[in-house]
Amino acid sequence: MKIRLILFVLAGLLCFSSCNQSAGEGGTGTIQGYVKLINHPDDNYTLPADTMDAAKTDVFIVYGNSDFYGDDVETDDKGFYKFKYLTKGDYTVYSYSTLPSGEKVPVTASISIGKGETGHVPTLYIHQGKAYGTSIVKGKVYGMYFHNDTYRGQGWAYEHRVYIRKLGDTYQFDDVRVGLDGVFAFQKLQPGDYEVFTFTQNAQEVPSPLIDTLTIENTGEIIEMEPDTTFVVRIQV
Repeated sequence: MKIRLILFVLAGLLCFSSCNQSAGEGGTGTIQGYVKLINHPDDNYTLPADTMDAAKTDVFIVYGNSDFYGDDVETDDKGFYKFKYLTKGDYTVYSYSTLPSGEKVPVTASISIGKGETGHVPTLYIHQGKAYGTSIVKGKVYGMYFHNDTYRGQGWAYEHRVYIRKLGDTYQFDDVRVGLDGVFAFQKLQPGDYEVFTFTQNAQEVPSPLIDTLTIENTGEIIEMEPDTTFVVRIQV
């Protein structure tokens, strides 16, 4: 009699465990979706972003509240992925964006499925490229041209050099030359406070700095220096 009672209790516990199985493998459910890749190339001063299918990209799944992923798959040529044989429960799916430094940033989505259900995850948009997570600062330089003290004309200061440094630093970390239309641009800048500066000359050709301070608050911005801060420089020719 006792043996029958023990077997009955064990059967009940197994049934209870089976009926309340947590998220994971061993079921008939499916989770699927797509991954899109947004590429951010540099050497283009409009911060373009090209969106494409993220082919051959790793996607990871977390079962319930686990601290580690339970499985991973690779997307196909269309960026499609699928996790099969899942039980009823809550899941997190993620893939990685890549910063220019090489640091990986997870892009996640959460989803719940019932027994035997197919869950469709919203498209994951991951990012990569040298300009990803950065901003651009653009400005202009106008030149007043002199030979000794004789005025020779004026116009946009082609090939004039402009510098940038972190606010409080002594030395610049980058410099560029002004284009034909007087425009200069600094790429791949992180949020922070900066000084942009160039040099003007007097009749004795002694350089004097012209400095403008600006703040980058967010990434993915094109910051145009205001027209009233256009650098006007005296150039000896």
